[in-house]
Amino acid sequence: MNDRDARHFLQAVRSGKLSLETALNRLRHLPFEDIGFAKIDHHRALRQGHPEVVYARGKTPAQVAQIVRGMLRAGSSHNILVTRAGREVYFAVKRVSRAAKFHVLSGAISIERSKTIRGKGLVLVVTAGTSDIPVAEEALVTARSFGNRAEAIYDVGVAGLHRLLEHRAKLDQARVIICVAGMEGALPSVVAGLVAAPVIAVPTSTGYGSSFGGLAALFAMLNSCASNVTVVNIDNGFGAACVASAINRA
Repeated sequence: MNDRDARHFLQAVRSGKLSLETALNRLRHLPFEDIGFAKIDHHRALRQGHPEVVYARGKTPAQVAQIVRGMLRAGSSHNILVTRAGREVYFAVKRVSRAAKFHVLSGAISIERSKTIRGKGLVLVVTAGTSDIPVAEEALVTARSFGNRAEAIYDVGVAGLHRLLEHRAKLDQARVIICVAGMEGALPSVVAGLVAAPVIAVPTSTGYGSSFGGLAALFAMLNSCASNVTVVNIDNGFGAACVASAINRA
């Protein structure tokens, strides 16, 4: 949509030729911004409730910075998130926005433009071990960027179950729980058996040889006997937070 099209569109709404509901439906499907190597979806927040997120891996620092610049130029007030980034990417984004913050453990870069809490309850991120924290941090940063109140409980795996039970009150408060575990992936089933909230299980690639890079945890979680467990892909903290955010807004 160019300037002329936009003017005609707005004039049609103002004159009553186009109803507000029809106009809103059209806005949901407006075209993306083509910057050559990427197509920035400026209207994802309108369609899905959260903005497009930049996956940095496989992109150059200059490319990531250019995408972020385009998102800032669009003028919307939503937060901007870059995932799986390194320090070189962060420095490039920092030159575009001084508000950029680098979350070292997860490799996420966030630019906070809104502090509005849109989620209805608490998103709780729980890990089995400290080696699972990088994936959990990605989930935590994403959940907060999408307007949720999010907290974390780390290192409460089944090797020392009493550590988890100490946080029973916090588990009961959560509207949705993201449970991150490697090794044999047992923790989500245990957590889900204690709560009524949905539990999003995230298998990690943490573990020795027979864990097969997280496949053992993934299969264990898919075969959970707890009926309130759902599973995302290996090391996918971002995807878990997207699902949690959607649940928390519902």
